[in-house]
Amino acid sequence: MIFGITGGLGCGKSTAARIFETLGFRRLDSDAIVRERVLTSDPVKIRLRERYGAAVFLEDGSVDRPAVAERVFADHAELIWLEHLIHPLVFDHWRSALAAEPDRSWAVEVPLLFEQALENWFDFTVCVACAESEQLVRLEQRGLNRALAGQRISKQWPLARKIELADFVLWNEGSPDFLQDQIDRLWASLAP
Repeated sequence: MIFGITGGLGCGKSTAARIFETLGFRRLDSDAIVRERVLTSDPVKIRLRERYGAAVFLEDGSVDRPAVAERVFADHAELIWLEHLIHPLVFDHWRSALAAEPDRSWAVEVPLLFEQALENWFDFTVCVACAESEQLVRLEQRGLNRALAGQRISKQWPLARKIELADFVLWNEGSPDFLQDQIDRLWASLAP
């Protein structure tokens, strides 16, 4: 069984995926794949350097992700360019991982699941949601100022739309135990 886990920025997708992991699921974190595999690959670095020059690289030659984010979240055309560059590589990683262990249950974190029309990859889609005020507080706690947080949230579909499209919704404003209970009940209702 493959769950696609989405939701708004700061709503708790990773927390939910880690809970699924404790239930025996294999976890794929799309953001981590981008950070650890895609943005560290030489072909992607070459394309970024061609497009933006040295301004998006740190002294050690690694990609300065905040510098890239500043550019792409300020200009929609740049965001589209970056997505076209990195998304196929993320999908290739998914394909490889899923093919390597086809009998496993998977929890795949996909921030842009519906925006990129990826529903057909998954047996079920799960939206992790909370109030926008809670999102902003969580993002500020991660060091993202309110203006940048709002800018990034605005680049995703409204959370209400994701809730509407998802097969299941997890409301993540209570305690960690509250989220755990919801996931336990969901898994108990679907487990073979």
